[in-house]
Amino acid sequence: MRMNNSAVHRLRTGLTADDPRLALGTAAGVAVLAGLLVGVLLGWLGPVLALGAVGGLVIGVLMLRSTEWGLLALVGLICLLPYGAMPVDIGFRPTFIDAVLLALFGVWLVRLVTRTERTFEASALGVPILAFLLWAVITFIAGLAHASLSATVLRRFLEALLAISLFFVAVNQVRSVRLLKRVTAVMILAGGLTGLLGLLFYVLPGPVTVSVLSKLAVFNYPAGAGLLRFVEDDPSQPMRAIATSIDPNALGGLLVIVTAVAVVQLFADQPVLPRRWLALMAGLMGLSLLLTYSRGSMAGLAVALGLVGVMRYRKLLLLLVAAAILILLLPPTQVYVTRLIEGLQGQDLATQMRFGEYKDAFILISRYPVLGVGFTGTPDIDLYLGVSSLYLLIAEQVGLVGLFLFLVVVVTFFVVTIRAWRRLPRGQAVEGYLLAYQAALVGALVGGIFDHFFFNIDFIHLVALFWLVMGLGVAAAQLASVEARASSGVGPAIADYP
Repeated sequence: MRMNNSAVHRLRTGLTADDPRLALGTAAGVAVLAGLLVGVLLGWLGPVLALGAVGGLVIGVLMLRSTEWGLLALVGLICLLPYGAMPVDIGFRPTFIDAVLLALFGVWLVRLVTRTERTFEASALGVPILAFLLWAVITFIAGLAHASLSATVLRRFLEALLAISLFFVAVNQVRSVRLLKRVTAVMILAGGLTGLLGLLFYVLPGPVTVSVLSKLAVFNYPAGAGLLRFVEDDPSQPMRAIATSIDPNALGGLLVIVTAVAVVQLFADQPVLPRRWLALMAGLMGLSLLLTYSRGSMAGLAVALGLVGVMRYRKLLLLLVAAAILILLLPPTQVYVTRLIEGLQGQDLATQMRFGEYKDAFILISRYPVLGVGFTGTPDIDLYLGVSSLYLLIAEQVGLVGLFLFLVVVVTFFVVTIRAWRRLPRGQAVEGYLLAYQAALVGALVGGIFDHFFFNIDFIHLVALFWLVMGLGVAAAQLASVEARASSGVGPAIADYP
């Protein structure tokens, strides 16, 4: 460490020397070394991997210095490169999200062990979440009795445990409005960029979209014509927006959360970004969500924003009415309206397939109601694991006991956040964040009636986003409680909160 400090001191002295020849020589030496390094990277890895390596190194160093950078990097990856994996094979290819999760928990645990951080905040949700995690481990082990364990399933299950535990990272690290604002702003900007990518890949010619997305194969993404998705997998039907999520329903699950956050912030008294930027980001995300043809996600967003409109921002209800009228009347949206009506009537193929999945899921749950069947497979040859419903999938894998614990967590979240919101003086900056994350979770829960992504170990980025949002909502509730006490004269203001 002393040698490194000495080298840095000599470098700083040379660059700031009064002698122009010494300063110029030092700068030239640094430039030559940097050029050699860049040249080696470009020659060895190629331009794409070299750029990724340099960017990853910089972000990695920043993440090891602070959990703030880890949270920001995680949000960006979830939105923009959810399946990206390192071009390194260690028996498997670890994803960038894996690396960020490990860095986040590693830095946080080091701070706890070294007493740099002296407190651990579990919150009212801590006990039910820990119980849910423990029950998931129990059911996972029990499920090994009837299905063999693969390295892939074990790795993804461990990733899911880390993703759920993100709640505790958010609650313990996001302890200031400043950091809450930064995470929220990055979420909205990354979500807006995802919406833009969804629209671009939708309007570009199919071969161009395939060519661009296939370049991500270096990061273990799929490639080829199969990237393009269509309604009911029929190329004669409308194409569906995919962005870099590839699966249009997974993109819908992502967008229902980030769009809810952006729209609520648009109506907040103290928005996280200028309103014109929020309107642009929300518009890009909303249009891209519409083009996913994910009816469950659209329903989730509508319910979430409607509830916030009833609770606080009445103008939001006018926006929802205007959007509904446009969707019903504009010619380009008539295909969507038709599919929505067919879905409500149970006439289209996708809905009929869902009904079949629901029927099979109820059979599985009735046979294994307490423990479920775990995460590795089913004990009966006439059953299969997987259903397009968050709640039924939870019941299949961790049983009705696990589903009960999950619902306890959700109910506790809304009790905590609604109480904090009611006590908070109107117009505070934290109110907009509190309502935004409440809306995001409502959207995910309503959308989860029709989709499974928020508890599917094959979509770890959405599992992580769900629990991160829950943690950010509770963090906002804690800050709201501080502000409520300060306004009543019984505590310090948020600015004094550690």
